[in-house]
Amino acid sequence: MKSSPQLLDLVSQPSERVLPEGIDAVGRVLVEKYGRATMGILFYGSCLRARSDQESLVDCYVLVENYSAAYPSKWLAVANWVLPPNVFYLGVPFADRMIRVKYAVLSLPDFERSVTSQWFHSYFWARFAQPTVLLTGASSEVKQRVFQGLAQAVRTFLENTLPRMHQAFTAEQLWQTGLLLTYGAELRSEPQGRVQTLWAHEREYYEQVTQALLMTQPSFRIDKGDGPPQYALTYDNRERLLNYLGWVIRRIQGKCLSILRLMKAAFTFQGGADYLIWKIERHSGVKIELTSAQRRHPILTGLATFWRLYRQGAFR
Repeated sequence: MKSSPQLLDLVSQPSERVLPEGIDAVGRVLVEKYGRATMGILFYGSCLRARSDQESLVDCYVLVENYSAAYPSKWLAVANWVLPPNVFYLGVPFADRMIRVKYAVLSLPDFERSVTSQWFHSYFWARFAQPTVLLTGASSEVKQRVFQGLAQAVRTFLENTLPRMHQAFTAEQLWQTGLLLTYGAELRSEPQGRVQTLWAHEREYYEQVTQALLMTQPSFRIDKGDGPPQYALTYDNRERLLNYLGWVIRRIQGKCLSILRLMKAAFTFQGGADYLIWKIERHSGVKIELTSAQRRHPILTGLATFWRLYRQGAFR
């Protein structure tokens, strides 16, 4: 289903923002690294919200034509196809500092599928429903496909969240409910108040895309009073039950997929174990020290490390 021109315009607006020069440098390095296989570079996450390439890892997706063209190694191509995405670490020298980059590789066709309801789990469509920048260099055809995909991600995210809402609700309540559901479907170590922070950073964007999508719904109602707009949609009990069961399945599926992705990242993400411990501490406040054996054999020791972190409250 093609998205409305208004929604397409809204999801393309973040790509018009003025970004730090360091982010453009990251984009150029990634394009050079993957050469002709590169279709586009997506930039998202905490550094986009902060408009900075410092204090955190720069999060990017490298969209490629296909996995065979992206890798000289066949096993990496197979791993990316079986359980996308492959995740890597990259240090980019810039000015007088090193920019730390965490990037994932995803084919453009997989990107287009992953933001639709065909992709049951929320891993991709929940990420791409949030503001995402397509860095310069992509062809006009790729831009059109990417922005259509970002708009579809918003649609999929909201359509899987709306049945959880009762009576009148605001866009803030809708997005915070959806984000909490998606966090629960992964091994997340986000602190309390995380969803409120995400909302506060991009309030205008979330309000606008919500209204643009809901205006296309036949049973949509909006009440613009003195406060934030109130929305309402009607769902029967069967639809609500199916939606509830869907998120229960996603929670179970997501935990398994998260563990498998972490195990795969141990082979592709140099320093991955230390990065994961750093990120967990940053978000949850739970800190543990890795032994040399845990760094050398993250797969063999990973389950024990995970259980230790879980018992200390690093995951919900």
